[in-house]
Amino acid sequence: MVSTNPDNLRTGVPLNQVITVTFNGAMNPATITTSAITFQGPGATPGTITYSGLTAAFTPSSPLKPNTTYTGRVNTTVKDKTGNALQTDYVWTFTTGAAGIELNSIGRFGVLAGTGISSTGFSVINNMDIGVSPGLRAAITGFPPAVILNGGIYASNDLIPTGTSSMLLLAKQDLVTAYQFAENAASPVSTTLSGDQGGKTLTPGIYQSTATLLIQSGDLTLDARGDTSAVWIFQVTSDLTTVGGAGGDVILTGGAQAKNVFWHVGSSATIGNNTSFKGILMALTSITMNSGATTEGKLFAINGAVVLTSTNILNKP
Repeated sequence: MVSTNPDNLRTGVPLNQVITVTFNGAMNPATITTSAITFQGPGATPGTITYSGLTAAFTPSSPLKPNTTYTGRVNTTVKDKTGNALQTDYVWTFTTGAAGIELNSIGRFGVLAGTGISSTGFSVINNMDIGVSPGLRAAITGFPPAVILNGGIYASNDLIPTGTSSMLLLAKQDLVTAYQFAENAASPVSTTLSGDQGGKTLTPGIYQSTATLLIQSGDLTLDARGDTSAVWIFQVTSDLTTVGGAGGDVILTGGAQAKNVFWHVGSSATIGNNTSFKGILMALTSITMNSGATTEGKLFAINGAVVLTSTNILNKP
């Protein structure tokens, strides 16, 4: 055999990976079957197999499980075109990457805050709702001049529509669950970050900062390397701040999607002037979008408020 993809001992394998085995010579296609080339994770992995050129491709019937080690095996029933069989089974392993965080009932919201939501200028929230819980309707101010396009405003003391209070209570519970999941995520093993992340490029995984995290002297690029299901989880113990000027943006490349980027912030977050942010931002206290800042994602403040200033745009991820 020449190679496998993923290769032996690779980690962070995408959950939608098509697994390939490339041979060093032409094989008998009749021997390339799902009983001859198998994959074991938490049990057998069903799928379909094709053979073209020198390569057999196995497509799992459903996405691979996250944070799971799989064992691939090509057994000795595989033969080349002259009838020669493998002398021994070929066996290798690989491990999948992290799964995303389930938002459940908070998925409808672009902004969900504990105490209030305010806007001091013209801002736009597109295709998402906003809500406060346990905050009351009076704690939502500045709408207008801020506008919500294709979305609604909800508060715990709204009598219409019926059930709003219960809906928001469930959303708050789901937010806390998502926040705790992000906080405790431990596989794959996290990478430690500190200080300014401006100018860096990070591949999918879990990243942990034990102090304030900055994006300032350059942009932070998140590169999915062609995997549209790639996940990032940032665990920030203190504050998160982006600072405009010489950078401060979050850039997605290689197929990365904002809906798969999760920011767990142990205190408060500030999205700086004229910076572009990406991802699901979950702060324990408060979130502020400064003048001209934009976000492709969601803003969730568990115990505090979300503050919009002027000319902010919040787009659905």
